[in-house]
Amino acid sequence: MADKVDIASDYIDWRMEQALQARQAAAQAPTREVIECEDCGDEIPAARRERLPGVATCVPCQTRREGRR
Repeated sequence: MADKVDIASDYIDWRMEQALQARQAAAQAPTREVIECEDCGDEIPAARRERLPGVATCVPCQTRREGRR
């Protein structure tokens, strides 16, 4: 009979496998390139789009979303 440690270890292995599969699926999913900020409509600089694939906001709008000053 399995003890609690074995059950917990099996559960952790199962959850880790799920997380890895989700990460692999996300990495393979096609991303669309957004050129204009979703919030203000200004162009997102090319350097930001290259550094952060899938980014949807410019730096000032993202800063506001995160509540920073």
